[in-house]
Amino acid sequence: MSNADVLIIGAGAAGLMAAHTLAKAGKKIIVLEALNRTGGRIHTVDDTVFFKHAELGAEFVHGDLPVTLSLLNEAGITYRPAGGEMWQYRDGTFTKNAGMVEGWDLLMEKLNALQEDMNLDEFLKQYFADVKFEALKESVRKFAAGYDTSDPSRVSTLALRNEWNNEDEGAQHRIDGGYCHLIQYLVSSIKQAGGTLLLNAPVARVQWQFGQATAVTADNESFNAPKIIFALPLGVWQAPADAKGAITFEPAVPDQMQALRRLGFGAIIKILLQFDEAFWEDAATEELAGKSLANMGFLFSDEAVPTWWTQAPEHSTLLTGWLGGPAAAEWKDKSDEEILIESLQSLAHIFNRSPEALREKLQACHVANWTAEPYIYGSYAYDTVDTINALQVLNKHVDNTLYFAGEFMYQGPAMGTVEAALTSGKYTAEKVLKYG
Repeated sequence: MSNADVLIIGAGAAGLMAAHTLAKAGKKIIVLEALNRTGGRIHTVDDTVFFKHAELGAEFVHGDLPVTLSLLNEAGITYRPAGGEMWQYRDGTFTKNAGMVEGWDLLMEKLNALQEDMNLDEFLKQYFADVKFEALKESVRKFAAGYDTSDPSRVSTLALRNEWNNEDEGAQHRIDGGYCHLIQYLVSSIKQAGGTLLLNAPVARVQWQFGQATAVTADNESFNAPKIIFALPLGVWQAPADAKGAITFEPAVPDQMQALRRLGFGAIIKILLQFDEAFWEDAATEELAGKSLANMGFLFSDEAVPTWWTQAPEHSTLLTGWLGGPAAAEWKDKSDEEILIESLQSLAHIFNRSPEALREKLQACHVANWTAEPYIYGSYAYDTVDTINALQVLNKHVDNTLYFAGEFMYQGPAMGTVEAALTSGKYTAEKVLKYG
């Protein structure tokens, strides 16, 4: 049996940030990770012929976020602006700067006057009942499902209001070397401080009592500490009891498990397509669109895979597709080939080319179906109407022995981001230090 001052279950951003903070404070740390790599839903691919620093998971730093940028500066990791023109394809027409939903100002006016929380579907039904708002309601639902990967029948309207009122579209960044550059810094820092990090070590059960806990892995290895921080994806907590990564508590912690199930967790599929040329910049596309798309950053559509983006302002032959929310959940069991076919069909319709012609131009592809990924089971959290009450339970330690961390614990405008995960990990570690 191995002993530590603090055990941390999960080596994603939250778990590593907690370990980094505690190790710097002189605590003996053991981090147990179920996967064969660190980072969780951060996964940079840079070891293939075609992909170079391609992000299968988290990609953008969404704004001038204090914890993320402070950590990047501490690590000496540089970052660069990300951006480009917003385009929309609808009914055979390309429109520039079409990111704003028609009627958005009225939507925000109603949102800002709202006094009591409700889910988004109920809000739209109550405040936009007139048939003239059908297009607005459909656009808002798609935005909440796509960007927040949320279910409109569950997502908190007040949480969306907070997020949408604090958007900073002028300050988007990409990390030089990819997000895993930041993960590697945290891992190195933990090891240099004497911490231990074990991969391929899924925890199957936890036996605990006041001031003492033992984590037992699927291989029946035991790790002992006075305190445990659980930094698992919310999808693992909400997965069936027989799913990979599910943990049994002895004794049970029913209040915490019930609270975890009341939170929202999204579905996402991300498709990376590397072509032999940036065909969206060529003369045929310019003639089709009526303007050059050479500086296109994002492209929104009503296709099966509705959202696409480039590496703008850099010119690259990589095109990334994004399908989120209930639509992605419905595709969870599709094969990678089926998803690729749907993706190429979506692009073919937008750019008036055949799927076969696009496939011939395809050099490499990777389908990141995070909702089907063992030990992950989804994208990132979104607030439900029950989230505030659920987090009141989860933010309290259990007999100063069990602590919970993760991006789903974060309350603020940067919900669903790496910033949320880092903030939660740091906060939880500081709480462990405070309570000794």
